[in-house]
Amino acid sequence: MERTSAQERNEIVTRYRYLLKISAPLLQKGDVKLFRKAMDLVGQNKDVMARRPSGVLSIIHALDVARIVVEEIGLGRTSVICALLYDVIQTARIPSDEIEKLFGPHVARITQGLEKVADLYQRNTSIQNENFRKLLLTFAEDLRVVLIIIADRLQAMRSLDLYDTEGQQKVSAEVGYLYAPMAHRLGLYNIKSEMEDLVMKYTNRDMYKFIATKLNETKRARDQYIKEFIEPLKKELEEHGLKFEIKGRTKTIHSIWNKLKKQNVEFEQVYDLFAIRVILDSTLKEEKADCWKVYSIVADRYQPNPSRMRDWLSIPKSNGYESLHTTVLGPENKWVEVQIRTVRMNEIAEKGLAAHWRYKGIKGEKGMDEWLSNIREVIENPELNARDFIDDFKLNLYDKEVFVFTPKGDLRRLPKGATVLDFAFDIHTEVGKKCVGAKVNQRNVPIKYAFQNGDQVEILTSNHQQPKQDWLNIVVTSRAKTKLKQAIKEIQYKEAEIGRELLERRLKNWKYELSDHLLHQLVKGFKFKTVHDFLREVGLEKLDLIAIKEFIQELGRKEKELEKDGLEPQQLRSAENFIVKEEELHQNDDILVIDQNLSQIDYKLAICCNPIFGDEIFGFVSATGGIKIHRKSCPNATDMRTKYGYRIVKAQWTGGTAVNFQATLKVTGNDDIGIVTNISQVITKELKVKMRSITIDSHEGMFEGTVTVFVNNTNILSNLIKKVKSIKGVYDVARIDAVI
Repeated sequence: MERTSAQERNEIVTRYRYLLKISAPLLQKGDVKLFRKAMDLVGQNKDVMARRPSGVLSIIHALDVARIVVEEIGLGRTSVICALLYDVIQTARIPSDEIEKLFGPHVARITQGLEKVADLYQRNTSIQNENFRKLLLTFAEDLRVVLIIIADRLQAMRSLDLYDTEGQQKVSAEVGYLYAPMAHRLGLYNIKSEMEDLVMKYTNRDMYKFIATKLNETKRARDQYIKEFIEPLKKELEEHGLKFEIKGRTKTIHSIWNKLKKQNVEFEQVYDLFAIRVILDSTLKEEKADCWKVYSIVADRYQPNPSRMRDWLSIPKSNGYESLHTTVLGPENKWVEVQIRTVRMNEIAEKGLAAHWRYKGIKGEKGMDEWLSNIREVIENPELNARDFIDDFKLNLYDKEVFVFTPKGDLRRLPKGATVLDFAFDIHTEVGKKCVGAKVNQRNVPIKYAFQNGDQVEILTSNHQQPKQDWLNIVVTSRAKTKLKQAIKEIQYKEAEIGRELLERRLKNWKYELSDHLLHQLVKGFKFKTVHDFLREVGLEKLDLIAIKEFIQELGRKEKELEKDGLEPQQLRSAENFIVKEEELHQNDDILVIDQNLSQIDYKLAICCNPIFGDEIFGFVSATGGIKIHRKSCPNATDMRTKYGYRIVKAQWTGGTAVNFQATLKVTGNDDIGIVTNISQVITKELKVKMRSITIDSHEGMFEGTVTVFVNNTNILSNLIKKVKSIKGVYDVARIDAVI
């Protein structure tokens, strides 16, 4: 039932009063008047009283975003005003000088950035689009712009139940690809975790529900274990006179899903479903000493695992994160992660960059400044096409870091896995281009050596060295990749120019002229992808020039023969485009409606996810022009929606069908005699389902196998899974995407 306008007015008033209450500690004299001005400006604009895709009034959404900006990110009054004005600047287009007159230059500058973002979204900016570069450049100009947009996207995710299915997929893909990693990189761990969980809720519903149900079922036992673990620690910490809070925190559904995939285990076998957090109320001077004191108490009580020790007290992460992590052996021989930090550190861990700013007199922001500088360098590099740009940008959202030292003792931060070559390019482009190796801890190592924490590095160079293509497989940082690609392009351009000059000279000697038409025929005839690649091969003398001469002579003979038959060579070339190869033909029953009620369109079912009649699906226009049908839960769906959103088309199944679809199941259980026969009989004889293959691997009394079957729809498949699961000795049966 639709809410009345009176109810909505009450919601607006309630939200506004709450915003004033939580903003009170931040406000100075006259700030409440500015808040009211912003609200008045919103109220005067009829367009803003329109509804968002969720059906919620824009002003209610804006108040919710402003609340997140204050309460969950910790930004100040300037950002609150900007959040309130976001919808106004999208619709009313209030001039910047008017905003400045009403609210001051800081608000005007941020709202200009928000307006640019709104413009790009109205153009339906795809991740795989040059406009996306402009979007990120806007973020890099003032980080408060991206923090407000993150708040906006978080509120959109929280109200995603109100969106249609297509809207849910689009917003989830964008948030999962860009905003959750960006929130992580800015230290907004709570927001990042919630975003990841919500993305999973709408893109992988079955697994989300499975883990949520399992967590709910095991909550009582988990709470009891946490209580038993904490009690003795609590007593000892109190005896040492420490002021603290200690609690257990269940890990997020998304992080548990990652553990299931990474460790390749069942839910019951994941040992670290929760973490214990100790938060100390310490003075700045005593912070580190108190944290290490707590670590000592924990390590005395429970056996620590040395390989799982993480010290971000001595050297914080580049986004400001400080904490001490250890994993210890608790009761019942279960491994438990313990996180130790102070109230100040905890606020920075939860509110990220904004909290970091509040304490900037205490800790510098050098790491974040370096990251922003790196971001701008990638964004502003005109050499990168949209695809390479996205790949390089994503590299800048790395999480794990290693710390290495120059010969003078200066600290350098690099992503985990960084090599000598990465370090060389981090120092200077010319050093990277001439790098031949390094001395690490006084020992010679090659350019591909990956650093360990604490390594001392001295780069070795040679004037005879030059960048090579395979170096791209060695470097991992975006800076090194960007600079390396530029250097390689410069070398390749010179090689191509040498090739063009050489070819022109030879053709002149043979009484030919190097026209664009001839050049493209040569490229096609010698099966090169581009003119550039062809000319490089000529320049590097890898192509036989006599073979080129013979090819040109043969072209001349063919054209003369065609002219005799009265057919123009151009006509023949055009006709080739209409020849359909036999392997490209695909016969489909009309069981699908694609896009705007179009039927009888040639399509193929994607082998990466093997969709079946009854699955939620979408169409993807492939590079060859055909349409591939994918499940909405396809492992590649997020990548396709974010990078190639413009190639996604709607698709849905029509009425019943007798067509057989292929499905693959993963089966695990006890390796009993006759188990394979029992499974086969249930599938083929009892259920009358055709089976294509069955493979079983046994290990220490257990078996794991895959069964590929042909079914008509998802209902039959669900029934089959249920029946096989009921076979004695079978532990689990689950549909998997594909076995390739």
